[in-house]
Amino acid sequence: MEISHSFQGLVEFAPGFRPRPGLSHVLFDFDGTLSLVRQGWPDIMVPMFAEVIPAIPGETEEQRRQLAFEDIMRLNGKQTIYQMIQLAERVKERGGTPQEPLTYKHEYLRRLDERIRHRVAGLRDGSIQRDDLTVFGTRALLEALRARNLPLYLASGTDEQFVKAEAEALGLTHYFQGHIYGAQDDFRKFSKKMVIDRILAENRIPGGSLLAFGDGYVEIENTKQVGGLAVAVASDEANNGSGRFDAWKHQRLLGVGADICIPDYRDLGPLMDVLFPK
Repeated sequence: MEISHSFQGLVEFAPGFRPRPGLSHVLFDFDGTLSLVRQGWPDIMVPMFAEVIPAIPGETEEQRRQLAFEDIMRLNGKQTIYQMIQLAERVKERGGTPQEPLTYKHEYLRRLDERIRHRVAGLRDGSIQRDDLTVFGTRALLEALRARNLPLYLASGTDEQFVKAEAEALGLTHYFQGHIYGAQDDFRKFSKKMVIDRILAENRIPGGSLLAFGDGYVEIENTKQVGGLAVAVASDEANNGSGRFDAWKHQRLLGVGADICIPDYRDLGPLMDVLFPK
């Protein structure tokens, strides 16, 4: 692993990485990249998948959970409905009769709400500090980017109403100046690729001017497809501020083309120097 001398914490650069001039617009994923309100969501989704997917002879529950985990995380960053479509396909391929993906989604959201509702309430009444539920260094990074007058965009696979409510509870809304986008009831009307295409078209900029931060496959792949620079945030969500990589994110996100991989934003100065060389 390459450790830059100016970074105090962990960082890894893709082979052949070179800083580039001209980065002018910044896209963020939300959950796991900025927000920890939904930390632990796989602990809700994986057991639900394992519960619904029919077992095959000789398969252990642990093997079924691992299958579910891989299916879920491969689609991490896309709208939740795509994970539920995948669940329905798994049920069907194993001889079961699946429910509608939207039914699965509503059940998942019901279970998740039971886990996280106290977090949003705590943020609103002040019993939980906002920075306790944002990835370490988030606010300082957003301040530094805004100080450079860079337009910031947020795109999430979580339903837009929840993204906006949670961003507001975390005190992050104003950084994005109306550019907060999330999943829609008609899932065909939203994707991170559509947001990226819109940023490039409306601002008449080449893909190479786009900088993106994310902890999922989708935003990394979509950014690289247009020639942008992608920073993978392999955040250790369960231990915010640990400075350690989440091993699964670290390996997979570099594997789909991330230019830089960091665990959080503790090394803001060196990171900004790399992204915006003088």
